[in-house]
Amino acid sequence: MLKLSLATLTLILFLFSFLPAQNNDANQDYIKAVTTENIEQRIQLLKEYITKWEGKGTQNENFVYVNLCLTPYKGKTPKETVECGEKALELGGFDDYTKYQILIAVAGSYNTLGQNLAKAKNYAMNAVNIAKANKTKSSTTITPAQWNQLIGAGYYVHGQALEKAKELRGAVDSYINSYNILKNPQIAKDLKRIGKSLYDFKSYKEAEKAFKVTASVLKDFASIYLYAQTLHRNGKREEALSNYRQAYMKQKSGDIAYNIGIILAGKAKTNPSFSDEAIKYLLDASFLSPANSKKAMQMAESLFFTSKKDLKYNEKIKELETRSKKLEELTNFFNKKFGEKDEEELSDAEKKEMKSILDKIEAEQKSIQEIEAEQNAVLDKFNKLIDKTKERLGIK
Repeated sequence: MLKLSLATLTLILFLFSFLPAQNNDANQDYIKAVTTENIEQRIQLLKEYITKWEGKGTQNENFVYVNLCLTPYKGKTPKETVECGEKALELGGFDDYTKYQILIAVAGSYNTLGQNLAKAKNYAMNAVNIAKANKTKSSTTITPAQWNQLIGAGYYVHGQALEKAKELRGAVDSYINSYNILKNPQIAKDLKRIGKSLYDFKSYKEAEKAFKVTASVLKDFASIYLYAQTLHRNGKREEALSNYRQAYMKQKSGDIAYNIGIILAGKAKTNPSFSDEAIKYLLDASFLSPANSKKAMQMAESLFFTSKKDLKYNEKIKELETRSKKLEELTNFFNKKFGEKDEEELSDAEKKEMKSILDKIEAEQKSIQEIEAEQNAVLDKFNKLIDKTKERLGIK
């Protein structure tokens, strides 16, 4: 028993004497690797360190994996970043900023691979939470403003993971959170792409959120037009009208002109002051939008003839119908009573009655001619609007 105890003690003493020497050798290998200026040589030495010391409890194994995860080098694959990063996370023992970097690097690599997207989302959000927690802490190395930028970057990687996973609604929120911090136009371009997909899927509420950013940041025709369309789809006609007008200023489009005309025609029902503008856009649409051409022209005509109260076009039509009917009745009566008789055959009373009827027929004809002349004048005004529209649009 005594011999066994002495043997055990000897072994323990041997191990304790060996560990410092082992750690010292490992430390030297680590220092040599990280102080090598040539990146390719540095990476080779770090990989040799792993081959030699992996799993032996050395002091710097975690930082070797950190370096291999975060250092860019020729031929490095996303898979290598993931493997080294997750090994580093498993070992732990580093500060929050380093952990943040590893989480983002691994999440980004999973996004690139299109694999383990649930992990990518989790890692990215963990990175965001680390940055949020540190933003309010005092630090001599990383300022609150810098942590805030890291929050924005984390949201961007989170949005990428959601987009890859086809979770577009969530991706919109993360990208918007990222843009609100980073103000990077590239994020607006990502939102434009996702917004178009959501619009095609008829997810107009979420598409509106995306296009609200892209329209204000990119200010291009497509973004403004798509934003106007989503607003219109969501029943926000006034906001849609404003954005349709902006888009139309950038590019003359028949569909946009038609939508503007439709909205303004609706407003003209309660406020006739919108009629002229509605007619203008509807006439534009009649020439620029093959799909809506006929309908737009009909609406423009109807609005023109009904909104111009001073022209009394509809009243004149009714009067013309009444007088035409009266003229027909008088003519039929005259033909029936006097059509086959010579004037010499008529009595004085009959001659007097015939003259009265002829005077009435002449009066109705004159009134009809006057009304038709007035109607032609109104039609001429509308045709002049058509000519002006063609001239404005450069149509011959």
